[in-house]
Amino acid sequence: MDPIAQILNMLFTVEAFLLIFVLVLLKSSVKFVPQNRAWLIERFGKYQSTKEAGLNFIVPFVDRIAADRSLKEQAQDVPSQSAITKDNISLIVDGVLYFRVLDPYKATYGVDDYVFAVTQLSQTTMRSELGKMELDKTFEERDLLNTNIVAAINQAAEPWGIQVLRYEIKDIVPPQSVMEAMEAQMKAERVKRAQILESEGDRQANINVAEGKKQAQVLAAEAEKAEQILRAEGEAKAIIAVAEAQADALRKVGEAADTEQGQKAIQLDLASKAIAAKQAIAKESSVVLLPDNGTDTSAMVAQAMSIINTLNTKQKG
Repeated sequence: MDPIAQILNMLFTVEAFLLIFVLVLLKSSVKFVPQNRAWLIERFGKYQSTKEAGLNFIVPFVDRIAADRSLKEQAQDVPSQSAITKDNISLIVDGVLYFRVLDPYKATYGVDDYVFAVTQLSQTTMRSELGKMELDKTFEERDLLNTNIVAAINQAAEPWGIQVLRYEIKDIVPPQSVMEAMEAQMKAERVKRAQILESEGDRQANINVAEGKKQAQVLAAEAEKAEQILRAEGEAKAIIAVAEAQADALRKVGEAADTEQGQKAIQLDLASKAIAAKQAIAKESSVVLLPDNGTDTSAMVAQAMSIINTLNTKQKG
């Protein structure tokens, strides 16, 4: 083979090797970190830096990716466990823990397995918080219980670079005997509420009946009052009408008595009344006392006419 060709072939081989080496170096040094992730870089086994999302460069063969941490919110199931309440009731409780990594460095070098650590911490914290509450409160104040658990876990997990966002209790299972007692209590409470509602209904019905009777009596009294007023007004009008009729009759009698014919009529009327009076006295008693001239009817009429004339004269004077 021609020496020149050999030299060229060797040069071509070296250039190809160098090109491949450069490509390998570039591939090893250029790193694209995905969104919401963080890569921890170690140089010679020691922490060097944290690479966040985007284009990043490392030193090939010297730097290495020691850990890949997700910065997203994570949900971790907390296994069922036994816990004892303040009133010594054993419960089976499970839940779900929501957390995220705030500091990738602490989550990597501060604890060996942060997921296992935070799960165990949530279990112990939940047992501790349940031990501070009575059984009834665990059902009534579940939100408060969740809040207390989150606060306690965050305080303990701060050195690990973990933030607990929420803790939700999925289920609380008391013993069978307690469940039966709770069911009996709920049944008694429902019966009690039914009896209270029934008594309230009866009381309201009695009140309505009493109110109705009261209103009826008031209306009856008002009607009677109105009737009495109308009756009194009618009687008053009747009395006035009778009085006016009598006055009108007397006036007409007086006008008639002022004439000659009226005087004769009066004499006749007086004579008739005198005779009728004597007859009535005679019927009522067997003894009748008369004046000396009592048998003379004309004398009696004359006396009456004299009285009438005297009265007429005084009225004219």
